[in-house]
Amino acid sequence: MRIAGVAAGLAIAAAATGAWAHGESGEALPFGRAGVASKATRTIAVSMGDAMRFDPAEIHVRTGETVRIVVRNDGKLRHEFVLGTMDELREHAAMMRRMPEMEHHDAHMATVEPGASATILWQFAKPGTFHYGCLEPGHLEAGMSGTVIVGAR
Repeated sequence: MRIAGVAAGLAIAAAATGAWAHGESGEALPFGRAGVASKATRTIAVSMGDAMRFDPAEIHVRTGETVRIVVRNDGKLRHEFVLGTMDELREHAAMMRRMPEMEHHDAHMATVEPGASATILWQFAKPGTFHYGCLEPGHLEAGMSGTVIVGAR
């Protein structure tokens, strides 16, 4: 009970400051895990901008492949690149509407200021169709998302 009270207190304190940040968890997620730089087989460049689109809108990787994704913000607004399932992205986007100052620091997420870039190292562990999106309030709803197709080796 005491731990729950402390956790609730920290959540309230973080919300009161207007910022909430995710931390590096290092855990495996349904679509993969943080990659190791020395195992990256290639670099995928992704640009994002104020037209609320990613270029490319579709990425193809092999099961087990570790890639370096370099995301560049060509816009004048802050944007994000967050990997996940579409349900997770929609749920997280709803949270972002309630806490718009939230910043992302997990291995599968990058908050990118205008004119800047960020790198995500990711190993896609299983085949399937996954997604990436910008979770800044209103951006995902405006169509700022893309697809990752993970295929067999």
